[in-house]
Amino acid sequence: MKTLFTYLLSISALTGFAQQDTARYIGPTLSNVDYHHGQLTPVVGVHNIQVFRANREHPEWAGGMNWTYNHQPMLAYWNNTFYMHFLSNPVGEHIAPGATYLFTSKDGYNWSKPIDLFPVYRLPNGFKKKEDTAIAKDIDAVMHQRMGFYTAKNNKLLALGYYGIALYAKDDPNDGNGVGRVVREINKDGSLGPIYFIRYNHDFNEKNTSYPFYKKSKDKSFIAACDELLAQPLQMQQWVEEADRNDPLIPLQKEVKAFSYYHLPNGRVIGFWKNALTSMSADNGKTWLYNPLRAPGFVNSNAKIWGQKTIDGKYMTVYNPSEFRWPLALSVSDDGLNYKNLFLVNGEITSMRYGGNYKSYGPQYVRGIQEMNGIPPGKNNWVTYSVNKEDMWVAKIPMPVQSQVEGNVDDKFSALKDGEELKNWNLYSPLWAPVSIVKESGKKVLSLKDFDPFDLGKAERVVPEASRVKIEFSVTPQQTANGRLDIEVQDARNTPCLRLSFDSTGTIITKAGYRDKALTKYEAGKTYNFIIELNTATRLYTVSINGSNPNNNIIFAPIHKVHHVSFRTGGVRRFPNADTPTDQMYDLPNAGEKDKEAVYNISYFKYSKL
Repeated sequence: MKTLFTYLLSISALTGFAQQDTARYIGPTLSNVDYHHGQLTPVVGVHNIQVFRANREHPEWAGGMNWTYNHQPMLAYWNNTFYMHFLSNPVGEHIAPGATYLFTSKDGYNWSKPIDLFPVYRLPNGFKKKEDTAIAKDIDAVMHQRMGFYTAKNNKLLALGYYGIALYAKDDPNDGNGVGRVVREINKDGSLGPIYFIRYNHDFNEKNTSYPFYKKSKDKSFIAACDELLAQPLQMQQWVEEADRNDPLIPLQKEVKAFSYYHLPNGRVIGFWKNALTSMSADNGKTWLYNPLRAPGFVNSNAKIWGQKTIDGKYMTVYNPSEFRWPLALSVSDDGLNYKNLFLVNGEITSMRYGGNYKSYGPQYVRGIQEMNGIPPGKNNWVTYSVNKEDMWVAKIPMPVQSQVEGNVDDKFSALKDGEELKNWNLYSPLWAPVSIVKESGKKVLSLKDFDPFDLGKAERVVPEASRVKIEFSVTPQQTANGRLDIEVQDARNTPCLRLSFDSTGTIITKAGYRDKALTKYEAGKTYNFIIELNTATRLYTVSINGSNPNNNIIFAPIHKVHHVSFRTGGVRRFPNADTPTDQMYDLPNAGEKDKEAVYNISYFKYSKL
């Protein structure tokens, strides 16, 4: 059998490659892996929200879970509720035991505690894979699924998982030699139906497995939903890696992984796989017009690429546009074939707190909501992803995708409509460094809290691009002896030209080249009103605090125009980088502990061109 690399080389050499009617990236922008954000311009209004934060030492702070390998989230919207499930192992990838856990949310911001969806499954002693010498003894299966949910025409919501077999650390659970695929119904009251097998692998059947075959269910509508799923080639294509290698249900039996798809107006289907492989089907996935080939212009390694039609009638791919698993970016197409731009969704990488087998740095394995699996309210598209194969996140992406704004900015949070105060702000909001609107003394403020020793919270406001600007805002720190707030003015490539900071010594400072320059001391609970006037052409700016005389300064890095202003509860992160060793097999000290909380409240933000 060809290796995947050989396969990619062979398909790249196809004659007529450049002329093939296929999805392609035609934009000029490429990401720079030397930066976690890739120097990509952020999409206006994206909210990155952490759903689950792993904790081995304190499972009570992680919904009762203490497993630290968590990955491959799936997302659906049904019954006015978001559903997410992900697979989990105690320490490392493909090292048993394995299970799948389920979360729910009404708004995408506040999520339930995880519950068992597909629990640990004990393998029969003596099991042996063909052409392998390892023998199972007192060992459990691991989860590995490329499909998460299916909403049937009778409105049954099915959750699906796959029990794979990895008899040692480097064994492959999706080699076609696993136990099989399981299914259960999610009921409208939140309860879960019984677990059934919906498809067995070649060594397993009703007699040697622990759950019954789905046909044994007494619920005829559940059986009908499963039958409907099994009759759809596009859904079956997602099973290709895990199914028997000759399974007749799989239309395209190639060495391809992590399938996603969408329909064009003419009924054709565009498919994407890992490595940005793509093909097209004219018969709803029964056959494919050509062997999957590298989508011309796309840069993507072995992480997932997600493609979908968006609620504004365009098309979107979300993926890591590099040979690494950062940054997380998106590209937009008007016709579903020609992708014309590349923008940032998430460019933050927190510390990997727990090492383990095959754990990779970065925001990765992105997955959205499949066509049949619901449309959340509002003009947004939602995706889910894991970070460092450890923590679970979602991103709300406003439609249409925009990278610029017009008009002066005057965000007085108490005067803005409830629920819309941050619609033009970009958020990076971990569970232990939440960024949100709260009430302080009866008035709404943008609050950045942080008690995370390894992560930070961030709020960014994209503004009209200009070289001469006036920026006004307030900050009310709630402490002086701990925490840090950095306020940066950045260009469209996320290059900061100036930085003001509330440091942990009770001093407001500004970065002056190599050194920091003290501006004034600050007090807990006191509000500080800032006025910054900046001219990027002369590289000069002034800072006035609470009506003081303007303090004159030179920006520490040149930019042409201001694009956004960032408020961040921590310093710049440059680890990992392109030269960081691939596998982290160690845990960080005090990986499960909290820091002393720091809080910074912002009541207004104003911006105008000069």
